[in-house]
Amino acid sequence: MKNTYIVALAGNPNVGKSTIFNSLTGMHQHTGNWTGKTVANATGKAIINDKEFTFVDIPGTYSIMSNSEEEEIARDYICFGNPDATVIVVDSTCLERNLNLVYQIMEITDNIIVCVNLLDEAKKKKIKIDLKKLEDLLGVPVVGTVARDKQTLENLKNTIYKVCEGEIRPHTKTVIYEQEIEENLEKIVGALDTDSLKNEYLEKRNIATDIEVEENKISKKLYRWIAIKLIDGEEKILKSIQENLELNLGEQEIRQSVIEAKKNLETREITSKNFKDKIVADIMKKAEETSKEVCTFENKNYRERDLKIDKILTSKIFGIPIMILFLGLIFWITIVGANYPSEWLFSVFNWLQDKLIYFANYIHCPIWLSDMLINGVYKTLTWIVAVMLPPMAIFFPLFTILEDLGYLPRIAFNMDGFFKKACCSGKQMITMCMGFGCNACGVTGCRIIDSPRERLIAILTNNFVPCNGRFPFLITIATIFIAGAFAGGNGFLASILSTFAVIIVIIFGIFLTLVISKILSKTILKGMPSSMILELPPYRKPQFGKILVRSIFDRTLFVLGRAISVAAPAGLVIWLMANIGINGQSLLSIIANFLNPFAKLMGLDGYILTAFILGIPANEIVLPIILMCYLKSGTLVNIEDTIQIGQILIQNGWTMLTAMNVMLFTILHFPCATTLLTVKKETGSWKWTAISFAIPTVCGIVLCMFTNLVYNFILVY
Repeated sequence: MKNTYIVALAGNPNVGKSTIFNSLTGMHQHTGNWTGKTVANATGKAIINDKEFTFVDIPGTYSIMSNSEEEEIARDYICFGNPDATVIVVDSTCLERNLNLVYQIMEITDNIIVCVNLLDEAKKKKIKIDLKKLEDLLGVPVVGTVARDKQTLENLKNTIYKVCEGEIRPHTKTVIYEQEIEENLEKIVGALDTDSLKNEYLEKRNIATDIEVEENKISKKLYRWIAIKLIDGEEKILKSIQENLELNLGEQEIRQSVIEAKKNLETREITSKNFKDKIVADIMKKAEETSKEVCTFENKNYRERDLKIDKILTSKIFGIPIMILFLGLIFWITIVGANYPSEWLFSVFNWLQDKLIYFANYIHCPIWLSDMLINGVYKTLTWIVAVMLPPMAIFFPLFTILEDLGYLPRIAFNMDGFFKKACCSGKQMITMCMGFGCNACGVTGCRIIDSPRERLIAILTNNFVPCNGRFPFLITIATIFIAGAFAGGNGFLASILSTFAVIIVIIFGIFLTLVISKILSKTILKGMPSSMILELPPYRKPQFGKILVRSIFDRTLFVLGRAISVAAPAGLVIWLMANIGINGQSLLSIIANFLNPFAKLMGLDGYILTAFILGIPANEIVLPIILMCYLKSGTLVNIEDTIQIGQILIQNGWTMLTAMNVMLFTILHFPCATTLLTVKKETGSWKWTAISFAIPTVCGIVLCMFTNLVYNFILVY
């Protein structure tokens, strides 16, 4: 017997597969990407009865018939990854739909364990599942689990161990198709399962010993699945079979058997075009029959509450206004709540800065060096942390609560019609929502979009939604020039007005996303919108402990770490440019004066444009650089009072037009360095990275120039 085993975890999205994975592996996990893919993978290790098990969390998918990158990965790993067992996690509250995937995987492998998860939710909805009967009908071990019940997870571990050790031998009861289909499949299997083909396969893999032959032989079940794919004729799958199994599917005998099978089936009006539909229909019928036999619904209207809520949240009248209200509330809580922790962090960092200056003087560090390191690198780093950390630490947990509640798919559903008109996917709206926290996270989140074309469009346009790094600047400008003009001294009204102004800017950003997506779909990324399969999961009570861990560690600290890594060298460059001069002028002023004529055409000035360029490492430092330039300071300036900031800006020529154009350019300029690096990683192309830089920048320049032209035209006439 082996001492190490590999176990794949498969299942539909939103069935608790990741929770099962985390429970099985604990903290012994590794995350990365599938080879040559942008889809993330996770592997983890666990010791069960003194044997080492490696668990592979394959992407959640509704099918393995290869419509998306996730489905392709799931299919290829189960088929060709040679896992010792495959655990299929299913949702007990909607068993019929989940059994569809179970029957598809049963076509490929026998070593299957079905994990019926979320039994606690099924109990609440008064759904009873006869697990023993389900086991008999499927011919594989079935284990019921509840995420919070350790005993059920122990049962799952023991079953996995027994299947891998051979103590339990599953005998899968696959779907039996129409007699004509089965007869022709058998003929193709006969052509595949020949001694000559087997020997060729073993020679290519340098397999000689009896044990190796037994471990690497292709099962008759897998031959049957290959026969189905040969009749279906989907080239991508057949290519994958040839590459991974090193089978020569072009052999005369195999080709002849496929041609004859297709001819025989055509006499029964089963063609290559409708063959897959018939296979899918039979699988779905079998899933329905099995579900009816094992499920008992005491409460037939168990989904009535969810349906009533959905009638409001996904309605054409209330759906989008409620979505805007939710997002507005999250922004307002983020904006108001981030003020105090930001101020506290600034005070802590300022105290520490004084200590560093004292220490530098104590060790007689050269003034130029201490100034460069403390007022340059350190001050830039701490500014970014103080401005970036609090809003992200508030926004991401709030966003994750909506995710856990099950509301995010409703957002995609509400916006799908608009995105379809722009020839892209409604899921793009979910990635945009993630972009509100950080555009790098939004770009990474584009992996949920199945179509490569639509995924690329989502990546290229994600920067049109402002991230948390741009919110403080937008809020400050809105508070000074918009709330200041209409709210007077009323602080609460000022916060409401500034939030409202930012929401208007965000809505404009979403509108531009749709416009640019449409243009891309008609030009360099031509194509029609793909059909979207979107599950509206049941509303669930959020698990606040896991929300905090996931949002703080997986998102907030991850993004903050990336921002800090690019901010340190940026702080050094900014300090050098502010303190090195030619003929009495700093490099910063020279660059600003050079850019000033062009900036004036945009309704800005040279210092503003310079600040945006130097803010590439992190958007948080744009305003401090502007203030540093206006005050002729050699270091970033920390002014917390918005009234004082407003006075400095107005004294340097800012008007309502300047404020409008600055807010426009804040949402319509190049992505930050972290996002650009993420775009490169996701697309694997410098070309698309450059395009993601150019699109918002060109839009920002053109719109600012247009606004400036219209404003001046109105003043003249």
